[in-house]
Amino acid sequence: MINLPRPIAVLGGVRIPFCRNNTHYMRLGNLEMLGASVKALVDRYNLKNEILGDVAAGAVMKHSRDWSMTREAVLSSGLHPHTPGHNLDRACGTSLSTAIELGTRIAVGELDSAIAAGVDSASDVPIVFGRHYQQILLDLNRARTFGQRLKAISRWRPSDLKPHFPAVTESRTGLSMGQHCELMAKEWKLTQHEEDELAYASHMKAAAAWKEGFYQDLVIPFNGADRDNNVRADTTLEKLAKLKPVFDKTGGGTLTAGNSTPLTDGASAVLLASDAWAKSHGIPVQAYLTHFAVAAVDFSSISGIYREGLLMAPTYAVPKMLDAAGLKLQDFDFYEIHEAFAAQVLCTLKAWESEDYCRTRLGRKAALGSIDRSKLNVKGGSVALGHPFGATGGRIVAGLAKLLAQKGKGRGLISICTGGGMGVTAILER
Repeated sequence: MINLPRPIAVLGGVRIPFCRNNTHYMRLGNLEMLGASVKALVDRYNLKNEILGDVAAGAVMKHSRDWSMTREAVLSSGLHPHTPGHNLDRACGTSLSTAIELGTRIAVGELDSAIAAGVDSASDVPIVFGRHYQQILLDLNRARTFGQRLKAISRWRPSDLKPHFPAVTESRTGLSMGQHCELMAKEWKLTQHEEDELAYASHMKAAAAWKEGFYQDLVIPFNGADRDNNVRADTTLEKLAKLKPVFDKTGGGTLTAGNSTPLTDGASAVLLASDAWAKSHGIPVQAYLTHFAVAAVDFSSISGIYREGLLMAPTYAVPKMLDAAGLKLQDFDFYEIHEAFAAQVLCTLKAWESEDYCRTRLGRKAALGSIDRSKLNVKGGSVALGHPFGATGGRIVAGLAKLLAQKGKGRGLISICTGGGMGVTAILER
């Protein structure tokens, strides 16, 4: 059992609408989106001119100019300029990791208040030239004589002007996240229909949540968008079934554009504090961050034993966290499992249900068991709402905290898979 010195209070969160890339935010960058979310949080909780303990945020797709984007967002937010800010990233687990880092510092008494945030743009991506051209330019910059400059320029070729676009691939395998997830889907013998069912449920839950006003105070209008634009209230299982696999086109693929997250732009921010700080500012606590864990898998078979699924690290992190909390997998009112792909969620659930996997991979005596699927991503998941890599954790923490506040008591589990074969997990309670 983990006993934190002080409780970590989650007071609430705000985000801009999550929008498909090359739509509402195609001309904006990470700083503009992050700044809008942090400022909205400051305005929501009347924090203008307040000095907070720290602000942490991060992004996966970022330009070199974003080296201090969190501090810049702070300076534009209305917070007192004495409020620090720093960048942190852990792929898709970035903003949950910022919440864990800042929350831990609140628990030990270093901070009394903080903002955990995240952002990502799949539209304003860094485009660079190849290493050959880079080395020519660097040598040209180092040159001190005309001869040295001429020698550097003589190496230039027209092909050096070919731009290099970023790709969401693993450098150790050369495979994209979708291709890795296809391997997982095959290992766990998933069908496209199973994945489509989960994707359909995600859209229906998200559409219902928007219709009932659940996201009204969680999402602020920004740059012409007033709601997440990937939610498809009119989709059907029949429409999803017509979509073709996009990562494995050999005939055995199951991951389609319909059951995978779209490339998305967006940002989120969450206010964390000690109980005393929240009380002194008259802000009610929505939930408490009580436990958390991270884990990683050997997705490139470095150990030589077996090659694990890239997105299966949460299967390790969750039981480690449950043991520390003295809980079972079934002891939750809500499950927020990030839908990088519908297949990832299904593989994770199947793994926890498998006695063989839990025994041989997780070193447990028995399977963790099944969850009540009616408690899974009850207000929609990433397949429907979208997935700006660095912002999803903040979206989940803010939404889950609100769910627990509405219920009045309860417990929620967060599970996020990330690139690099890692998993970030947490428990919120009230």
